[in-house]
Amino acid sequence: MAEPAAIRTVSEVLNAGRPARAGVSRSYWAGVRRRLARDRVTIVCAAILFVILAAAIFAPYVTWADPYKTSMIRRLLPPGSPNHILGTDELGRDMFTRLVYGGRISLFTGFMPVFVATVIGGTLGVLAGYLGGRSNMLIMRVMDVFYAFPSVLLAVAISGALGAGLVNGLVAMSLVFIAPVARVSETVATQVRNEDFVEAARATGARTWRILIEHILPNVLGPILIYASSLISVAIVLASGLSFLGLGVSPPNADWGLMLNTLRQSIYVAPVNAILPGVMIFVTSMCFNLMSDGLRAAMDVR
Repeated sequence: MAEPAAIRTVSEVLNAGRPARAGVSRSYWAGVRRRLARDRVTIVCAAILFVILAAAIFAPYVTWADPYKTSMIRRLLPPGSPNHILGTDELGRDMFTRLVYGGRISLFTGFMPVFVATVIGGTLGVLAGYLGGRSNMLIMRVMDVFYAFPSVLLAVAISGALGAGLVNGLVAMSLVFIAPVARVSETVATQVRNEDFVEAARATGARTWRILIEHILPNVLGPILIYASSLISVAIVLASGLSFLGLGVSPPNADWGLMLNTLRQSIYVAPVNAILPGVMIFVTSMCFNLMSDGLRAAMDVR
């Protein structure tokens, strides 16, 4: 399972998305759009993710079966069966419908922890990088405590302590991602605070909050968001892992990780049905990874 190691990616994101100081030129964003338009891998991944996201949002309109209706006489039907294009699961529920509805929870558990961690970790990191001194030491040493543990082990430990459930899983993953986001944002903010335009703002007597909002934030937001986008795939895999271990979503809710767990006993009887949730996890996480790489490359002006 992928590790959100900020040390490995800091050097790759520091200079991405920071084309200007007091403002961002239009020509830069035009260049970003051109580079993205030429990146076929990013375009394909974006299209795949758009289809998955749209299907999850409009699940009642793109599916024709009840995701919770069981049928013992229709258990483990193979893909291509009448009225079941992807077959059925171990309880006779339509696999296509379950995968579509499962995308709702899986995508939500991918986005929400990263969003929370970006807001909290990004704020703490920017404050630590700009203020420096004891404030930096206090904030970053606390972050180092969380960062010292492997993400999977820490998420499992927190989820186990809080108890199984979707909310507790989201809390656990949010705590896991705060530390790496804070480290990236602190490193970028430390570099930006020494720039001439920040020194000029201080010389004019601008208040700290105004410098942070008008000068620091616009120049660190790009690298932070790029790094956060790379964590979405990790969050999806991690949330699926928690559900697989029984620490995330509980039955009978549709979730890719939970489906993978319940179908694992049927892998020798219906191998295609059993691997479909894993395929969805792999495709979705890989697309987010490749999109993050494409976005970073397009916004890197070095």
